[in-house]
Amino acid sequence: MRRTILLLAVSLSVLAGAPAFAADVSAAVAANFTKPAEELGAAFTAQSGDSVTFSFGASGALYTQISQGAPFEVFLSADDKRPAQAVKEGFGVDGTVFTYAVGKVVLYSPLLDLTDGAAVLKANAFQHLSVADPKTAPYGAAAMETLDKLGLTEALSGKIVTGENISQALQFIDSANAELGFVALSQVIDKPGREVWHVPAEDYTPILQDAVLLKPGETDPAAAAFLEFLKSDEARAIIEKYGYEVGSGQ
Repeated sequence: MRRTILLLAVSLSVLAGAPAFAADVSAAVAANFTKPAEELGAAFTAQSGDSVTFSFGASGALYTQISQGAPFEVFLSADDKRPAQAVKEGFGVDGTVFTYAVGKVVLYSPLLDLTDGAAVLKANAFQHLSVADPKTAPYGAAAMETLDKLGLTEALSGKIVTGENISQALQFIDSANAELGFVALSQVIDKPGREVWHVPAEDYTPILQDAVLLKPGETDPAAAAFLEFLKSDEARAIIEKYGYEVGSGQ
């Protein structure tokens, strides 16, 4: 008994002298935000010592996981609908929702000259058009809204190949399973101008990407700190670098 007490005392002494452990924040993030999220995570770690583990996917699919008990601490959606829904349905923390980025949808093709993307779509001289699932991916919904605006939904419906999320929509194009497709600007921001057609902003509903602190992260200072970091000048510069407009921070 005396030996056990002595070992316990030694252990407590060692722990008291040890540095605080860095935290790891679990974040569910919309697939379109993969590149900036990874850079933001590295910058946050450099500043705080804490890390962020990202799970990327379509916002709708991620929300389904959240509603089924996935232990994500923060959620960076590709829309402003699901974070608000998270708070309303008890999965998110009230008062923590804010817009971290405003996204842009583009038409992309490494094979076709998209200087006038609308004309290419109307010419209909291709076999496959890649679009993320509009039911779960806001960029897919924006793509279908654009086709509606151009009056091409019915004419092109038989040529649409649907990706589970915006990352898969891009994979279809890069693997030549589709000659062109709608993706997020952040995914192809380094591509030549003739390969990317910027869809006019008036052709689709603005893509407000909102963040929210989820209930599993409510008592984790690192989770709150990561969301606060997204509002910093350093983070906003990273977000803008990938072609997004920065959010209001509110």
